[in-house]
Amino acid sequence: MSSSVQLKHLSEELDLLEAEAANKIAEASDGETLEKLRLNFLGKKGRLSIVLGAMGKLPGNERPLVGQRANLLKSQLQELISQRLEVLKSQALEKLLAQETIDVTAPPSGIPQGHRHPLVTTTEKIIDLFSGLGYQVVEGPELESDFYNFEALNIPPNHPARDMQDTFYLDKSFLLRTHTSPVQIRYLENNHPPIRIVSPGRVYRRDSVDATHSPVFHQVEVLAIDEGLDFSHLRGTVMAFLKAFFGDLPIRFRASYFPFTEPSAEVDVQWRGKWLEVMGCGMVDPAVLEGMGIDPERWTGFAAGLGVERFCMVKHGIDDIRRFYTNDLRFLEQF
Repeated sequence: MSSSVQLKHLSEELDLLEAEAANKIAEASDGETLEKLRLNFLGKKGRLSIVLGAMGKLPGNERPLVGQRANLLKSQLQELISQRLEVLKSQALEKLLAQETIDVTAPPSGIPQGHRHPLVTTTEKIIDLFSGLGYQVVEGPELESDFYNFEALNIPPNHPARDMQDTFYLDKSFLLRTHTSPVQIRYLENNHPPIRIVSPGRVYRRDSVDATHSPVFHQVEVLAIDEGLDFSHLRGTVMAFLKAFFGDLPIRFRASYFPFTEPSAEVDVQWRGKWLEVMGCGMVDPAVLEGMGIDPERWTGFAAGLGVERFCMVKHGIDDIRRFYTNDLRFLEQF
């Protein structure tokens, strides 16, 4: 085949390729089809590459003619593909917007119900049980003074609870409360026995975050003061409450120490084959009563404190306290 015939043949091949490619690109209905067309026409083993490969048979002075024509066609086809892709994206967006258009005149299809947080429902359950026993709900501030958080509760200045590793101090006199016990002191300032109160609230301690600890958590404090109260009344109240909350779980009392109760005890329930501490309690120390102007010879009382997170974890079989604070809907929708 002569060089002139070969040149004419390659030019005709490029014309045919241009027409065919333009038609197929215009008819493409999705991005995947466009990508296949790009590879077919412009890929390393595509049809344009085959035409360029045949240029080697042309004389040196004729090769630029075919090369320029091929490069121009390549640019044209790339532009056509880009334009078609934009058109397809625009059409897809219009279709999506049409599907998602909200008809504000349409009647409502119902409001999806939310889920109460398990810590909220657990706190409410605890309060309901004590309210049924005649206890009044009392709350206090989360920002406390050293007096209410420590001194009035018979916690001396050298007690470990005052260590900076345990308490968030704002200055020498004020701190974020480490327990809900200060509420009982505030209540006793303005109220006289007999007293039965339950105090729920958020508390703060400098704990490292792990599966069982958080620097912010929730407690419920219980206080009863009356004539003739003794440890048997405390034990009976705690037993009745735990049985009502957990059901028929084994319960035990262990001797312990708290600065503001004497004697003191920790209470365990048997859960998953192990004893688990769920609350601390004890008879109100006479020194605390005397500090509030209450005669300990006439009046006696008991107090108990429990962690809401621990109760909720046992009640629902939750293995990690951090789940309460992640706002994971998959977790919250279970309650």
